[in-house]
Amino acid sequence: MKRNSVDILLLIAIITISIFGVIMVYSASYVWAEYKFNDPFKFVKNQGLFLIIGIFLMMIISKVDYKIYYEKANLILFTCIVLLILVIIPGIGTVRNGSRSWFGIGSFGIQPSEACKLALIIFTAKYLSNNGKIIKNIKKGVLPILLITFIIFGLIMLQPDFGTGFIIIVTIIGLLFVGGVDLKFFISIGILGIAGIAGLILIAPYRLKRILSFLNPWSDPLGSGFQIIQSLYAIGPGGLFGYGFLNSRQKHFYLPEPQTDFIFSIISEEFGFMGVLIVSSLFLIIILRGLKIAKNSKEPFGKFLAFGIIFGLSFQALLNLMVVTGLIPVTGVTLPFLSYGGSSLLITLCSMGIILNISRFQK
Repeated sequence: MKRNSVDILLLIAIITISIFGVIMVYSASYVWAEYKFNDPFKFVKNQGLFLIIGIFLMMIISKVDYKIYYEKANLILFTCIVLLILVIIPGIGTVRNGSRSWFGIGSFGIQPSEACKLALIIFTAKYLSNNGKIIKNIKKGVLPILLITFIIFGLIMLQPDFGTGFIIIVTIIGLLFVGGVDLKFFISIGILGIAGIAGLILIAPYRLKRILSFLNPWSDPLGSGFQIIQSLYAIGPGGLFGYGFLNSRQKHFYLPEPQTDFIFSIISEEFGFMGVLIVSSLFLIIILRGLKIAKNSKEPFGKFLAFGIIFGLSFQALLNLMVVTGLIPVTGVTLPFLSYGGSSLLITLCSMGIILNISRFQK
C-alpha cells in the first residue's frame, strides 16, 4: 500500500496545543507548587518531561504501520486488564485523591486506565472489522464486546474512577453505532445506563453531593459547590483578552489544584474569550482532521480505529468543558493535551501517533 506523508495540519495542531498545555500547567500550578513543594516548577517539570517523551513516541508511532495493532490487539487488551487488576491491590496501587488508580514510580504516577481506553478502542476496532456481518445480531455480535467493556468498567469503578469508566462506555457505544448496530439497541442501552448511573449515585453519597452542588452550588458554597463556584468566578471576568498570562486570581488558593481538571478556567481567566477561541479552534482542527482520516482510511480497521480515538478524545474534552462551565456535575475528567497528568498526556500523544500513521494510508 502506497504511503503518503502524515497530515501536517493535524501534526501542527497537536504540537501547538500540547506546548500551550505545558505553559498553562506552569501558570496554573506555580502558586500551589511553591506552597506544597517549595518549588514553583514542580508540576511543569514533570509535565514537560512527559511532553518530550510523548512527542518522541508520537513521531515513532506515526512511522509504525498501524496494522500491527490489529495483530496484537488481544495481547494489548489482556495486558491492560492485568494492570487494572494489579492497581486496585493494596500495596501495589497508589491512592491519590481518594482513588487507587496509579502505580507510583518515584514522584511520578502511571495510570493504567488511560492505557486501557486506547487498548479497548484497538480491540473493538478489530472486532468490528472482523464481525461486520453479525454485528446487527445483538446476542452474537454486540453482547460479547459489551461484556468485555463492562468488565473493564467494573475494574475501573473499583478504583473508583467514574469519569474514565464513563468515557470508555460512551466511546465503545459510539464505535458500535458507526459499526452498524441497530438504533433501537442504543435506546435500550440509554435507559439501562440512566438506571445504572442512578444506582451508582445512590450507593456513593459523594456522587449525590456532586449532583446537588451542580443543581445549586451556592447551597453549599464552601463544600460540594466550591469548585464549580470558583471555576465560574475564573471564567466570568475574563472578558475579551483576560487578565493576561500568569495573572489569574483564582489560582491563588481559591480554585483547588487548577492545573488538573479546571485548567480551562485558568485559560479563560488569563486569555479571555480569545484564549477560549484559540483552544477550541485547535481542538476543532484535531477532531475534523481525525474524522477525515477515518473517513478516507482504505480498510475497516483503520476507519474504526481512527474514529474511536477521535470520538473518545472529543467526548472527554466536551465532558471537561461542560464541567468547568457548570453544565454538568464534577466528574474528575481531565482536558486532553492541557490538564496536568503524565499518563493522560502520554497516551493521548501515542493515540495521535496512531492517527498520524493512518493518515499515511488515506485514499
